[in-house]
Amino acid sequence: MDAEGFRALVERDIRAHGLIPEDGEVVCLVSGGPDSTCLWHALSELGYRVSALHVNHGLRGEESEEDARFCRDELGAEVVDGRGGTRATEDELRHIRYSFAADRLRATGHTASDQVETVLYRLVSSGAPGGIKRRREDGVVRPLLSRRREETHAYCRAAGLPIRLDRTNPDTKRGLIRDEILPLLRRLHPAAEANLLRLAERRTMTPELAELLDAPVGSKRLDLGGGRLAVREHELLFLERTPVPLDREVCWGPWRIESELPGLKVRTWRAGDRLAGRRKKIQDVFVDAKIPRSEREAWPLVVRGDEVVAVPGLVEAPGVRAVREEA
Repeated sequence: MDAEGFRALVERDIRAHGLIPEDGEVVCLVSGGPDSTCLWHALSELGYRVSALHVNHGLRGEESEEDARFCRDELGAEVVDGRGGTRATEDELRHIRYSFAADRLRATGHTASDQVETVLYRLVSSGAPGGIKRRREDGVVRPLLSRRREETHAYCRAAGLPIRLDRTNPDTKRGLIRDEILPLLRRLHPAAEANLLRLAERRTMTPELAELLDAPVGSKRLDLGGGRLAVREHELLFLERTPVPLDREVCWGPWRIESELPGLKVRTWRAGDRLAGRRKKIQDVFVDAKIPRSEREAWPLVVRGDEVVAVPGLVEAPGVRAVREEA
């Protein structure tokens, strides 16, 4: 393994996809395994200002505590408690994991091998391909997504990095795909993994979206994931962003919106929306302000429940601040 050459490939991907600012700060979410340890070391060697964070879910008793000590002692990681209870699902644990350091740029050690397993699982579970994003909507980035798991193992050996191995991995869904299903697919066709990777980049219509398009004329919404909704309003079909909690500054198009008031969210306009405590429709607010119809669908509204509290730039509300940045 040419460790320097490996880091050059990682840097190329970071720059090509704009994942981390040059000389920028980034928090590596580390488990102690080869992927995240490789990521932590490679980014440090590339000159980024790297810190580490380990979320201890406590699922494996003393072994989990050993992982936490390893990450603290070997990687200088901050260790936080992420226990979700004995019945917590993988999705719930993932949500807990990504809830930490949300105000900072975070990076995970997901690789092309993880991508293959994810695409295969989503094909089987939903009937539609879909992969791991290089950048999540909450800013989490995956600089190793073009590198294979075998490469991260080899990098750790070449750099003399100690690692931890999770012995429960074979008991997970990923472990089943990795240890039993993928070897059979390789026997079926040697390019199976490469073809699955290509599927990760494809954009195909899900069965649910096809059903939305074919449904009788009416009003219906479909959560597409990634913060987007497909909305059918009679003969019209458009995309809408899902509501975002206004618990920190929200960037919405050219708008920067913030408030310290509890329970507020930012979302787009919906037919029938009215100003809180008033009978005036938001559609009439847009008309009075001469906002073009083409801009209304993306205009942010600050809401509490179903009530519209403020319309940035048009209707102000105490405790809500909105600034429009000029292009």
